[in-house]
Amino acid sequence: MFQILDHGIQLCDRLHRREWLRLGGIGLGGLQLGALHAARSSLASTASASHRGAFGRAKSVIVFGLVGGPPQHETWDPKPLAPAEIRGEFGTIETRTPDLRVGELMPRTALLTDKIAVLRAVVTNDNAHSSSGYQMLTGVPHQPLNQESAIARPPNLAPSMGALLRAVRSRPGELPAAMTLPEHIWNDGNFPWPGQDAGSLGPRFDPWLLHCDPSAPDFALPGLQLPHDIPPLRFDERHSLLAQLNGTFAAWDQSRVADRLHGDARVAFDLIASSNARRAFQLDAETDSLRDRYGRSRFAQSVLLARRLVEAGVSLVQVNWTRIKDQPNQGGWDTHAKHNESLKSLLMPMMDQCFSALLEDLEQRGLLDETLVVWLGEFGRTPRFNANAGRDHWGRVFSLALAGGGIRGGVVHGSSDKHAAEPIDGMVQPRDLIATVFHCLGIPPDTVVTDREGRSVPIVHGNVIDAIVT
Repeated sequence: MFQILDHGIQLCDRLHRREWLRLGGIGLGGLQLGALHAARSSLASTASASHRGAFGRAKSVIVFGLVGGPPQHETWDPKPLAPAEIRGEFGTIETRTPDLRVGELMPRTALLTDKIAVLRAVVTNDNAHSSSGYQMLTGVPHQPLNQESAIARPPNLAPSMGALLRAVRSRPGELPAAMTLPEHIWNDGNFPWPGQDAGSLGPRFDPWLLHCDPSAPDFALPGLQLPHDIPPLRFDERHSLLAQLNGTFAAWDQSRVADRLHGDARVAFDLIASSNARRAFQLDAETDSLRDRYGRSRFAQSVLLARRLVEAGVSLVQVNWTRIKDQPNQGGWDTHAKHNESLKSLLMPMMDQCFSALLEDLEQRGLLDETLVVWLGEFGRTPRFNANAGRDHWGRVFSLALAGGGIRGGVVHGSSDKHAAEPIDGMVQPRDLIATVFHCLGIPPDTVVTDREGRSVPIVHGNVIDAIVT
């Protein structure tokens, strides 16, 4: 199962994106990828590079997104000396990092902390999924804070990390620089969070949203395959026809519409002809034992697919945790009820298995030093349990973790108070996390891109977290 999602957004050239799809279909016999690529513009300025060793170490990023808000108490910042109503029912275990203990439900991850930097004092000061999530994905606080079911509209149109990377890294003829899978992030009622797209940069820089289920037995990528009724020879003929048609529209030479259509069709042809692009999505090329090591859930197989995509040259892949029917709290991390049950029976085992599998897999392939992995959610959980044996939203302090390209392993940065309720030192804001990601990717901090109104947009708003980079 696979869909590339696209909304009926009207572009500044007054063509709807679905109209691009129709035109792309005419040009290449129904090939769906043409309208999903935009001509490159607004390239970042070349700023002076940092001399820190981490600068440019990473070639790509995998965002391991635990949507809903993973708890700090049962993961990276347990409080074993706190009262039971704070610490919860689970104990702690030793790790490979001296003096670092993590929740007992992370046994596999505990063996890999020599490769991981933990941030224990991350703060958004926002307790709403969509607005705190907006800040995590863009580095810009939502206006106002604590706005649930927020949507992407002014003034909250900051571009996501993935969109910024598309603006500075995408090149014609290649897979897009940023992808999101296996679905977008949404609140009840299917309200997509703001901050997942290109915002003020315009939809041509939106990360590819791949709505798919890589765990399905029949998983494939129709968009990178020829339709059954179009043999290769016919495809070549249509490509030739397209080139001739493009030549008849010389009057459009100054039109952004024409430039985009021509560029998009060319990229679609290149991708369909590219065995590298097709191979990236062939999960059946992996051994059964490796797929089992990740786990066979939709999320876990999406993480494995993310590894294949960064191998194919994608700069950033964000993998979003998806809801699971017939499970407490819809199978997500928003554990307002039955918190302990949800963690023990589903959430922590699945997370621990596929996160540790990803790090081990990358290392065995020699890719960990050049792939940055970011473990995150939009906020943490309340110190105290509520009346439904759950923990509620908490943006005043929570934990994240990073590993791989440019990150110093075996490090704990920042601390919270005795109840994991407030930061004590080493406070990190989302903008600092994003600055660190771009630093590891070798993108100078004074890089700017240009939005649809011609305004300069800085890609970095925060400071590199020096304590965790090499």
